[in-house]
Order: sequence, then structure tokens, then C-alpha cells
Amino acid sequence: MTYDRLVCANCAAPVSEGRCPVCRANRARMQQESPFAGLHPMALIALVAILVAAVALLAHQTV
Repeated sequence: MTYDRLVCANCAAPVSEGRCPVCRANRARMQQESPFAGLHPMALIALVAILVAAVALLAHQTV
């Protein structure tokens, strides 16, 4: 999930704005996570589908 859609429970502002210390801490923590964490879910599904298709194609060619 991306932090641009999250609302802080401490100050009720979007986390992406970083208005309070809790927002800033969570924003920093989420930015340090996996590079795939910021991807849209459909883009991640498309990447997995392409990977599965490539593996299937390679397996079919080696048989």
C-alpha cells in the first residue's frame, strides 16, 4: 500500500503531508521498504503474469 492514501490516526491528515511526528515517522518507514511497495497492485500483478509466461515459455522450449 502506498502512503499517499493513508490518513494519520494522530492528526487526521494525509500521511504524505507529514504534518505530525507520527506521520513523518510512518512516511519515512514506508519509504524505506521494498521498492515494489509503491507499485500499483495491477502493475504488480502484470509483472507476475509476465514472469509466469516467461517461465512457461522457457519450460516449453526445453522439452
